[in-house]
Amino acid sequence: MADTPPPGRSPDQPADAASLPTGAGVPAVIENSVPAVQGTPAPIDVSARRLNEDEFDQPNPTLAGFAAGFGLTFSTMFKKVYTQQYPFEVFPTAPRYHGRHVLNRHPDGLEKCVGCELCAWACPADAIYVEGGDNTEEARFSPGERYGKVYQINYLRCIFCGLCIEACPTRSLTMSNEYELALDNRQDLIYTKEQLMAPLLPGMEAPPHPMRLGDEKAYYTPRPQKGAPQREANVAGKPITGHAIEVGGHHA
Repeated sequence: MADTPPPGRSPDQPADAASLPTGAGVPAVIENSVPAVQGTPAPIDVSARRLNEDEFDQPNPTLAGFAAGFGLTFSTMFKKVYTQQYPFEVFPTAPRYHGRHVLNRHPDGLEKCVGCELCAWACPADAIYVEGGDNTEEARFSPGERYGKVYQINYLRCIFCGLCIEACPTRSLTMSNEYELALDNRQDLIYTKEQLMAPLLPGMEAPPHPMRLGDEKAYYTPRPQKGAPQREANVAGKPITGHAIEVGGHHA
């Protein structure tokens, strides 16, 4: 005799659905919807090798093996050893070595930095701080509307990756070959704008002063560079030891 469902529940509705307040039916479980596994699963034969059966654990010393192992040692034992007598002997670095930064100038002495802060945004170590200022006709430091009023680089954080150089739109910030930045005072390793600015070459005038090359467009027109690079900047009492990349810019 078939079971009769209680009042309020349909024949195809499970018993626990009657307790739902909304009366929503729970899907019934269909018996034998997944075929049952017949019998016992076949065992998987995974043979475990003992350590003493591993060929890597069996030492097999040979004369060729010793020769290969000590070949590099014997090849360097009789070479002449040379020790660079730094700082009495200073060897030049690669031409594009990433050293201390330089803030370059235009041929008339105006600063190339326009205070855009793109170098600070590109720095992965958060080592650059820039604060822009507005140029006026009475006090002009750069050809654009703004200039770098405050510029600092914390060499305790700088990793000399050069991303700030790539981000600079006016090629104001470049890197020199100077690498002697070790000091005994942490505060002295935070370089200010005055320390980073390139020196005034002959024919340049210290800003602020009006634009001597014409309008603003004349400052950003490529011209062949003439004269010596700006490599005499005084850093911590020492001049730059090599040429800076694009120091002096692409102007005459």
